[in-house]
Amino acid sequence: MTGTTLIALLAGATGAQQNYTNNILLTGYWPETNNMLRQFSTNSVQNPGGWAGENWNNSGYNIYAFFPEFPGQTGPNWGQGEGDFEVDYQDTSADWERILPTINPAAIMTFSRGAPGSNWELEGRLQMHEVRRWLADFDGDRRPSEDMPIFQTLTPGEWYDSTLPVDEIMADINDQDFGVNAFIDDNGGGRFLSEFIGLHGMMHMLNNGADSDYQTFAAGHIHVGIDTTLADAERATEITLNNLTRHLDLVIPSPSGGAALIALTATAFVRRRR
Repeated sequence: MTGTTLIALLAGATGAQQNYTNNILLTGYWPETNNMLRQFSTNSVQNPGGWAGENWNNSGYNIYAFFPEFPGQTGPNWGQGEGDFEVDYQDTSADWERILPTINPAAIMTFSRGAPGSNWELEGRLQMHEVRRWLADFDGDRRPSEDMPIFQTLTPGEWYDSTLPVDEIMADINDQDFGVNAFIDDNGGGRFLSEFIGLHGMMHMLNNGADSDYQTFAAGHIHVGIDTTLADAERATEITLNNLTRHLDLVIPSPSGGAALIALTATAFVRRRR
């Protein structure tokens, strides 16, 4: 075997080990959790200013956002909305199955409107529930059904931990002191669509581990306080993304390791031939 052949084989093996993308998926629901993600939408109707997610902030990660719109509606009760991820169990489940294979995310962050105040409530864990325990949504079949994929993976009554870097996100937002109070909540997500979509992120991570075609490394949910201004919500989103991308850099296997292995093996091969 020649040195060139050996290097080619090693390079092929190393490339085959990369079973992940550099994509991050964000989802929103009621305002401002849809508006604060708008720059990351690739939909030119929802984001006429152009997609800002490609290699976001020179991080090496591409950010994709999906969210509903609420034309003609006003708060505080915005209703179901229309478009991607309407505030509806059936629509959320169907959109999840449709959208996720187009992104194959390395990480997922879902957002929804939270309690009064200017808050960034990082959900430390969420609980899966039986069908009858979910709160009713707005129209049609008003609760989820057991034939949905989430019931095939998650067990009612069980708790599922966030794998976002919640401590780092909380500290960074609070240290910047711009009027948003970040905190971690371990009491669950409220038995409505917020908890439902957050659990979808955790389901996807459980179903896409190291042996999958596209591994997911982090997933979690964040409630955004009702009184958080759009500008502050956008700033907190970007701080959160900065911390998430740094976290991913630590937990995703580095391709440089494979390159180093190739170099060392090739050097040893050449030395043996001398």
